[in-house]
Amino acid sequence: MSEQLVSPCISICEIDLVSGTCRGCLRRRDEIASWPFMTAPEQRKLLDELRARRAEQTGQPLRPPRRARSKGPRA
Repeated sequence: MSEQLVSPCISICEIDLVSGTCRGCLRRRDEIASWPFMTAPEQRKLLDELRARRAEQTGQPLRPPRRARSKGPRA
């Protein structure tokens, strides 16, 4: 089986009736249901989309994902 990423669920599971997304992780129901069946690249793509949704919703600028930050030694 391929690599699976950790679910973005933060245990605040409530679907917003207006946006149709979970108030905790910002996934839609179909994204929540399909997460375990996605490939790692599909999961990464969704994680990037969720970051953009959160930035749009909060007005906070996007930060680069951890996997894209410097891979050099930590100070």
